[in-house]
Amino acid sequence: MPTLNEEEGIAECIERIENGIEEIGITTEIIISDSSTDRTPEIAREMGARVVEPDEPGYGYAYQYAFERTRGDYIAIGDADTTYDFEDLPRLLKPVVHGEVDMVMGSRLDGEIMPGAMPKLHQYIGNPLLTKFLNVFYGAGVSDAHSGFRVLSKEALETLDCTTTGMEFASEMIMEAGAKNLTIEEVPITYHEREGDATLESFRDGWRHVRFMLENAPGYLFSVPAMGLFTIGLLTMGLSLTNISVGGVTFGSYTMIAGSLCTIASYQLGSLAIFSAVAADPIREPQDPLTTWVLDRFKLEHGALLGLLVFGAGALHTGYLMYNWVTSGFTQLPVIATNLVPFTALVLGIQTVSYSFFLSIIASRSE
Repeated sequence: MPTLNEEEGIAECIERIENGIEEIGITTEIIISDSSTDRTPEIAREMGARVVEPDEPGYGYAYQYAFERTRGDYIAIGDADTTYDFEDLPRLLKPVVHGEVDMVMGSRLDGEIMPGAMPKLHQYIGNPLLTKFLNVFYGAGVSDAHSGFRVLSKEALETLDCTTTGMEFASEMIMEAGAKNLTIEEVPITYHEREGDATLESFRDGWRHVRFMLENAPGYLFSVPAMGLFTIGLLTMGLSLTNISVGGVTFGSYTMIAGSLCTIASYQLGSLAIFSAVAADPIREPQDPLTTWVLDRFKLEHGALLGLLVFGAGALHTGYLMYNWVTSGFTQLPVIATNLVPFTALVLGIQTVSYSFFLSIIASRSE
């Protein structure tokens, strides 16, 4: 248990753990990873717990520090504020001990939340929304991704490459488990009102979770919007070339400009997905076919040649337009809707050559 001034609830938590241990009947150690300024560590030691003191601050760091000092084959974690009933330990531990799953989580949202235990904003918006993000982005398949009451095997823990030191550690553990195809089971639990003052800051900590999930899923952050914008851009440009009306909307010069901008923006977003996957080593790499092909087979020469061909095609058409304009005595103005196509090709060609060199640079430095 990580503790930060939990003297009001630490004794009750340890008693509940001892009751659960007695039912299990296996040798157990209780580790308190403490950063308190009150009597929390003294109370824990008096009750037979092992107290370690992390040398850096942070919720996630407290867990990481304690994990390095565990000696058991199975690890149970939870907060020391009496919100979790640790007498439920046998129900969470048995599936892991029997080798049925890698991790078991206590689900508050599928269980019972006592009056006053969880703010309505967390219960009906925050936790369900964050859980939805995790399930979509990382395939976690859970109902309550931010429940802090969990049991997992030491072997499963060692496969997780968790590095965060703050509150987002709770998300990272599930993200890593989902990305590495660990099996997770949930057990409905009762969530109680806490003892002592809360240390969670709803909006700040919630945003840290969302930001961390997005940063480690560039496919959803960049690739999906890129494909949507690319489809809209090409469709809009194609309809604008025909100068037809669809549903009372006439596609012409202005829609061609919008389509061109959407196409260019989509190319930039798609490139960011590739750069992120190469430079940052995210937990969930982009899975779209184009990004996968680039990551597996890309060579600088491929991108540079493609960019030069696209730029060359656009330059030839643009040169033809300029020739007609000059020979007409600067009176034959280009048709915007038609001629935005080569102009768009010019931009995409320059981007392709530049991005190819940039991708080669960051790929060589990340090896």
